[in-house]
This record gives sequence, C-alpha cells and structure tokens, in this order.
Amino acid sequence: MKGLWMECVWQSTGIYQCQVHRSQLALPTDLQAARALMVISCLLSTLATCISVVGMKCTVCCRETSSKDHIAISGGACYVLAGILCLIPVSWSTSDLIHDFYNPVLPTGTKYEIGEALYIGFVSTGMALVGGTLLCLPCPQQGNGRPDQPQASFTQTTPQHGPPSICKGNYSTSQTSASLSDYRLNDYV
Repeated sequence: MKGLWMECVWQSTGIYQCQVHRSQLALPTDLQAARALMVISCLLSTLATCISVVGMKCTVCCRETSSKDHIAISGGACYVLAGILCLIPVSWSTSDLIHDFYNPVLPTGTKYEIGEALYIGFVSTGMALVGGTLLCLPCPQQGNGRPDQPQASFTQTTPQHGPPSICKGNYSTSQTSASLSDYRLNDYV
C-alpha cells in the first residue's frame, strides 16, 4: 500500500512492513502537493469548526449582534472549501492507483489496491461538503423576525374580571363558573 505519509508492504510470509517517506524533497511533486492539500484541508476544517461554534444560536459568543447567521455561513463555507481540498488529493490518488492497476506493463507484484485511507477520505469529503452546505443554507425567518424565539400560533386573551353579575341568592350552576375558571365562594357554601 502506498500512502501520503508512508509506504507499506505485505510480504508473502505474512509480515506487514511500513516505511515512512524519509525526505520531503525527494518525493514526487504530485505527492508533495497531495500532502500539502490534506494538511491545509485539516487546518481549514479546524478553523471551520471554531467559526461554526461561534455562529451557533445556542452559544453565548456574539449574542447581541445580528451577525451570528453570517458567522455560521462563513463556517459552512470553510467546511465546503476544506471538503474540496480533501477531495482533490483523494481522487487524484485513486485515479493514479486505478491507472497503475490496469497498466499491463507493470508487474503484478508492484500493483497497489485502494486502501482504507482513500475510503475514509471520500467519506470525510462527503461529510464536510454536506455539513458545510447545511450551514450555508439560510435559516427560515419567522413572523417576528427572530428565528430563535417561537411565534405564538394563537392569541390568548385574558379574562376581564368585573363585579359579579349574579345577585346574592340567585346561584349560578357550578358548570358555568368552572368553565370561566372563576372560583366563587357561593358555589361551595
């Protein structure tokens, strides 16, 4: 198996041996570029996480400002950019592996196959792109202009209390007073 950071060989005796690429300058330029893109993608993902946490509605940072949505969108854009930067070396390495695998000139012993790292790279690219896209989508605004506070679906009116319209000795039924949620002493005595 050939990776960005090391090259591993599984020998016929069952021994699995890895060797780290010794010199950065002795590497081919495509491998150097792939390494740089992956490091930049990881750093950009970390930055996107920090920006997105600040932009969340549940955090206390920048609560008084109206720019929380813009902060979350910029975090999403960083995630999308990190996903693209991760996709480039992963697809590049996969293309090289497939091209070399079907090359009839190369001997069978020197052909590599797609390893777990490339699958993890594709999955992480997909997650970064989906997560970044979801952060970039606008949050629907509600009627009062504040998306973090629920809008009342009904209006509640407070009952108006005034002097009782029932004269002493003329008792109303308990059902009427219970439906008005008004407890009168005459109903119980």
